[in-house]
Amino acid sequence: MKTALLDLNILTALLWPAHEHHEAAHRWFRARANAHWATCPLTQLGFVRIASTPAFSRDALTPAEAVALLAKNLKHPAHEFWTESLQVPAAVRGMEPGLHGYRQLTDAYLLALAGRRKGVLATFDRGLRTLAGDTFDSALEIVPTR
Repeated sequence: MKTALLDLNILTALLWPAHEHHEAAHRWFRARANAHWATCPLTQLGFVRIASTPAFSRDALTPAEAVALLAKNLKHPAHEFWTESLQVPAAVRGMEPGLHGYRQLTDAYLLALAGRRKGVLATFDRGLRTLAGDTFDSALEIVPTR
């Protein structure tokens, strides 16, 4: 089984019990048994930012608490940390036909990073199929929400 790079939504759903897809994320994670999963600087920073934003939750953490929660979970034996050594122009190459808006840039980057690492980007976002196209389809895993 390929290593799954967790996008921000999957990572947040796994670590945040009140997330609307918390159970779906855990079902998917359990089904992968001991398969490896990955985070990168973008997803780690994104989690800390979201988890410490009061608009996200009445129970928002302080940034230090969010970092501590993340750090605790990164100790999981199947976790891998993927550094980013991919420049943006190279990352989006081949995805231009499906790249229509600024909100897709991070997704495109993470998808390319997963492809480069021979892994998959795990996401709830079914719309990423269009972005992935045929070139990056094998680097995408859509996690069911039901």
